[in-house]
Amino acid sequence: MGLKTSHIIFLAAAVVASAGCSSAGGEPLPVPGIKPPPGVADQAAPLTADPAAQEADFQTWLAGFRADARAAGVGPATVDRSLSGLRVLPEVLASDSSQPEFVRPVWSYLDGAVSETRITRGREQLSVQRGLLSGVERDYGVPPEIVVAIWAMESNFGGNMGSYNVVEALATLAWHGRRADFWREQLLEALRIIDRGDAPQGRLVGSWAGAMGHTQFIPTTYAGHAVDRDGDGRRDLWNSLPDVFGSTAGYLRDVGWRAGEPWGAEAVLPAGFDYELADMSVRKPVAEWRRLGVRQATGTRALPDQAEAAILLPAGHRGAAFLVMNNFRSILRYNNSSSYALAVSYLSDRMAGRPGVQGSWPRDERPLSRDERFELQRLLGARGLPVGNPDGIIGANTRGAIRAFQKSQNLPADGFASSTLLDRLRTTASAS
Repeated sequence: MGLKTSHIIFLAAAVVASAGCSSAGGEPLPVPGIKPPPGVADQAAPLTADPAAQEADFQTWLAGFRADARAAGVGPATVDRSLSGLRVLPEVLASDSSQPEFVRPVWSYLDGAVSETRITRGREQLSVQRGLLSGVERDYGVPPEIVVAIWAMESNFGGNMGSYNVVEALATLAWHGRRADFWREQLLEALRIIDRGDAPQGRLVGSWAGAMGHTQFIPTTYAGHAVDRDGDGRRDLWNSLPDVFGSTAGYLRDVGWRAGEPWGAEAVLPAGFDYELADMSVRKPVAEWRRLGVRQATGTRALPDQAEAAILLPAGHRGAAFLVMNNFRSILRYNNSSSYALAVSYLSDRMAGRPGVQGSWPRDERPLSRDERFELQRLLGARGLPVGNPDGIIGANTRGAIRAFQKSQNLPADGFASSTLLDRLRTTASAS
């Protein structure tokens, strides 16, 4: 703002986000729970171009779903009221199927997300909401600045929560989305929310992907983690800041947040550092990283010696480096994007008076287009390096293949997919 076994994940390079979530720099930000678990991404059948035929098919599907919803225990009055008058929303299907041409570089993302305007506004809210946030920290162990940073990222402090009829958007996706079973589950849970009386005025409003409220929970995340902190009998993420703050902190606690621990800190790597160690799968005690010559950047919060941390290089060896710990991984459970987790971490740090990123970024590197990411994977595969089926997403297999190629070229094996790397792959392919 969040694949679920964890309920919340970023659609990597492949998904645009909800209308209700945008950074200060204008980039759509992902919302909790958009992506279902691997292996359930069922493909929709081709959609007829005839709007009348689409609507007829949708109404036929909706009639069947009405019966299923009642069989699942949703009250008939809720089913009738919530599913009457619905229409196909073509823009929702377009959002579900679109893929951005370029993935925004981490430095650009942070420039927009951790702006001075947002930091100032966040500090103001920390002061205004001090009483509520202190109670939330006492009960859930999550610092106020983390909760406020997520609030800022997901809805600009409640200023942009989306304007879609969530039931109508989810019905459109369940009827003809790429992951119909996932969206159907969300739709059923949305009806249960209404049936329980939690929805303001009996109607859910949110993003095209069904994300709702100040911190953009999808229905299943809401069902599992939303709380009624103000004690009015409703879990209201639209109008009750006690419920919003408690639910957000409660989710982080539920996925493993450790009270009193920092998220991590910016790191300075020694000359000759083995960049193959810079991977989220490689965890060592902070003291061991220090023994290897890694130190913290000036002014950062001291990390405990025995806490396990990994080295994160979101822009490769030419960019800033970070020691990230358990609580950073908890933020990733909210949204599995390192750029998002860094934005939340640094927005919270800046609101608390700590420094921003001190290292440099390779701003001369242009982002790879989607076609170039496919090309990079094909060229790696042509060299016999295992990347799987090219999909344009730079995941663990692709990063491993990049590292193998970098080692063969005596380059720092940081696994970073850059335009410079693609040029080197093209050159070596043409020379062979």
